[in-house]
Amino acid sequence: MLDSTNRTLIAFLAVFLTACSAASAEDFPLPINTEKSTTTPMDPAEVVRTAKLPPGFKLTAAAAEPQVQNPIAITTDERGRLWVAENYSWAGGGAGGFDPAQRDRIVVLEDTNGDGTLDKRTVFWDDAHKLTSIEIGNGGVWALCLPNLLFLPDRNRDDVLDSPPQVVLDGFNETTVGHTPANGLKWGPDGWLYGRHGIQATSSIGKPGSSDSQRFKINTGVWRFHPGTGVGEALMHGMTNSWGFDYDQYGEIFVINTVIGHLWHVLPGSHVQRMYGLDMNPHSYRLIEQVADHVHWDSGEVWNDVRKGVTDKTSAAGGGHAHIGLMIYQGDNWPDEYRNRVYTLNLHGARINTDILVRKNAGYTATHGPDFCFLSDPWYRGMDLITGADGGVYIADWSDTGECHDHDGVHRTSGRIYKLTYGQPQAIPKFDLSTRSSAELISLLSHKNAWWPRQAQRLLGDRVANGLPPAELSALQAALKQKLKETTDGVVRIRILETLAATGGFTEAEWISALASKDEYQRVAALRILLDQGVLAGTTPSPQLKARMIELAGNDPSGLVQLTLASALQRLPVDDRWSLAEPLVTHAEFANDRMLPLMIWYGIETSVPRDPSKALALIQNSRMPIVTECIARRLTMQIESDPASCERLLDVAINGKCAAPESVVTGMALALNGWQKAPAPSNWPQATAKFSKSENAAVRTQVQDLNVVFGDGRALDQIRELVTNASLDPETRRQALRSLLISRPDDYIPTLFKLLSDRIMVREAIHGLALYDHPEIPAKILARAGNYDPAERAEMIQTLVSRPAYAKALLDAVRNKKVAANELTAFHARQICSFNNDALTKELTELWGDVRVSAAEKRALIDSRKSSLTTDVLANADLSAGRATFQKTCANCHVLFGAGRRLGPDLTGSNRKNIDYLLENMIDPSASVGADFRSVVLTLEDGRVLNGVVSEQNERTLTLQSAQDSVTLDRKSIEEMRPTTVSLMPDGLLQNLTPDQVRDLIGYLMSSEQVPLPNP
Repeated sequence: MLDSTNRTLIAFLAVFLTACSAASAEDFPLPINTEKSTTTPMDPAEVVRTAKLPPGFKLTAAAAEPQVQNPIAITTDERGRLWVAENYSWAGGGAGGFDPAQRDRIVVLEDTNGDGTLDKRTVFWDDAHKLTSIEIGNGGVWALCLPNLLFLPDRNRDDVLDSPPQVVLDGFNETTVGHTPANGLKWGPDGWLYGRHGIQATSSIGKPGSSDSQRFKINTGVWRFHPGTGVGEALMHGMTNSWGFDYDQYGEIFVINTVIGHLWHVLPGSHVQRMYGLDMNPHSYRLIEQVADHVHWDSGEVWNDVRKGVTDKTSAAGGGHAHIGLMIYQGDNWPDEYRNRVYTLNLHGARINTDILVRKNAGYTATHGPDFCFLSDPWYRGMDLITGADGGVYIADWSDTGECHDHDGVHRTSGRIYKLTYGQPQAIPKFDLSTRSSAELISLLSHKNAWWPRQAQRLLGDRVANGLPPAELSALQAALKQKLKETTDGVVRIRILETLAATGGFTEAEWISALASKDEYQRVAALRILLDQGVLAGTTPSPQLKARMIELAGNDPSGLVQLTLASALQRLPVDDRWSLAEPLVTHAEFANDRMLPLMIWYGIETSVPRDPSKALALIQNSRMPIVTECIARRLTMQIESDPASCERLLDVAINGKCAAPESVVTGMALALNGWQKAPAPSNWPQATAKFSKSENAAVRTQVQDLNVVFGDGRALDQIRELVTNASLDPETRRQALRSLLISRPDDYIPTLFKLLSDRIMVREAIHGLALYDHPEIPAKILARAGNYDPAERAEMIQTLVSRPAYAKALLDAVRNKKVAANELTAFHARQICSFNNDALTKELTELWGDVRVSAAEKRALIDSRKSSLTTDVLANADLSAGRATFQKTCANCHVLFGAGRRLGPDLTGSNRKNIDYLLENMIDPSASVGADFRSVVLTLEDGRVLNGVVSEQNERTLTLQSAQDSVTLDRKSIEEMRPTTVSLMPDGLLQNLTPDQVRDLIGYLMSSEQVPLPNP
């Protein structure tokens, strides 16, 4: 009897020995496998046969195992050949996530007879490790092999390394990433080499031997490197795990993302939304939302149903949250209606999503286009898609059963390259563009298929970088200028401008002249080129360029030009940004734009504290409330050292000297959030009189909060009266108590004790008592425990685990059966353990269980739970009861079916049908958390101990995000901040649940639609 491993090996060898005749078995040594699955991927011919495509489209299998295995990235060269990065070292996620015993490969695949099959395979390099992406150019191959960006020289392009690989950049984090490593090398039209970075770690990137000051840091976003000058920079910060980007016909870059929003427009200096963790700038304040006006999943379904062919809401929405690869189709094979749209591989939905880019406001909005190319292979894991020389599209398929979380071993012997074409692509004779003359390459800039202009641009840039003789360089530049004169097509003109930039063909005066184009895209391209030239030269814009930029900022109607100018603010000296910012903020038509006001803010943020007078003048010119709010917030941060500026700020708001006076109040309130006391501006009483009558309830609350921080005695008395006035509406009273407790009045404990008997105020009173250290508090709270509803009991427990003495009283109540042990969640257990009090920990272990479980014990527990949660057992799950358990144990951090709190990922579009995925994340949640995103333990000077993740911080305050709450603290109140090695999600979530509760919870998590809560 053959065991499963032998059966799999024999099946592989059968395919292997009948593969293409261009190679023998010795050419493809088998990598080391860790696979446990007895299944195999669908036969490539069957994948092709069962693919669902629009009329006229055709899918073919251009290559399959063993010709290609584990293709993690693909690109093409000037001969139209496909280069593949084969990654064998990825080990299934988790911390580190790579197997040191494995080596990765770079291979070249070629169609030698034009029949559409990549029948020739050449191994270019087989000693790579942690290889995530490749690109061709500048006389060799570029490879991102963590922690380095390598250059593999091959000057004569004979597919043989001229010398050992050279480390060009180092510092890419390799130790704490499992499924979000740096990746995505791709040439931009500007001659820069672009890449992406995931969220689980921070990298400090630079040339080998560089000091910290010579490096750039990034922990999620887009970066770039210019080989000719050695300049590198972080271009955009944010997102989660980006695995694909492309640029449109105008040179605008768009990047794809997984888990949260899926599509962003890349602007230098932008800060966009991220799944978790801190933005690189503590004063970003607000982060830019995605370009897409939709997501690709729906709260009513899960991705697994899509694979079954079910027509459901998630399928209609797009198939799931995981997106890999991005292509803006600009080829000449697909019909014109498909051109210039965004295409991405939807991992869970096993199809291609389409987004349609529409110019809207200052930038773009992407609407949902029709999905297509549905594949039925359960092993299909699309990794990348790119356009080829004939306009057809290559799709790399990793071919495995897991995604970023492995469940049945890593399958290293499978992989496919598919090709998606419309009709029969026109056959292209063998070619090598590197042998073409410069004039021939220039002629290719007009080609409809952007593959050809991109290759031509790269090759022309390479020639200049490698040192053309002066006469040839002058002839090249003259030919480009002549073509620019003769060309009216705007897209082609932009390609020529980009090529002129790479070849040094224009003087600054000529570039400034190009800013007069009637085409907004050409103005943007010229401006972008001018700014990049300054970056490469290490210079700031000249007086002539700056004067033109100021003129454009005031008069140019194009929102895209305004966005590019706003991005340019960060290219100017810090003290020299005001003259450009002043006209930018006057465009009321873009006041509510998704990007422009925030890009202006990012540009002036560092300037504001250096020159408050100019910041105040900018507020008076601003027609953008967000800019006004952010400036007010930044100025107010200096209220102790510069109270005069805050008084002038209030004068502007009180006397109607700005377009958005209430935004000044909002900015001040946000700045002082977490402060217990601040010096009151002399004109604050006038501000109170004006804005406490605002029609905006949020502004009225902010005034109330500021009254407390400023210590306005009369206002404090009024707030006390609001708290105890039973005739007022409940929310007014609750908000008044929240405001009052900002200052934590010493004499207020007796009032809070009385409020424990007030049904309207009891929960807020319990929450408020956590702020005080008083021996009677635990007994007073526990005495009325029998009267509390579930939410109030949860608040009670949260308050009682905030201090060691209170926790002792809680554990005594558990021992005496006044509080059930299962009312304590894993979050509470971790909190008690964080006191580092041996007696408390011992008592917790006796009454609740041990939260400190070894990795081996966790693995055993996962296996045990999985064996007990069979299909038959889960079929009997009470989904309503499971929802109730979810609300108690999970909903503080996660959303499911639209309900819950979005602290962690939205579970609706996740891999919930996979029992391994659920159990591994619930029992061992810290297995793959990055070092920069682990929990911290704060000890406060008032005796409290808090656990959570730092979600925001600046010089004065720190915001701690926990499963129960988000609290902003004055740094002066923190005695100690102790980092941990664990995620916010604690171990032991299932520990105190009964077998039925575990069954019901897992059943609910795996369900396809929302269910009602159980009847009370």
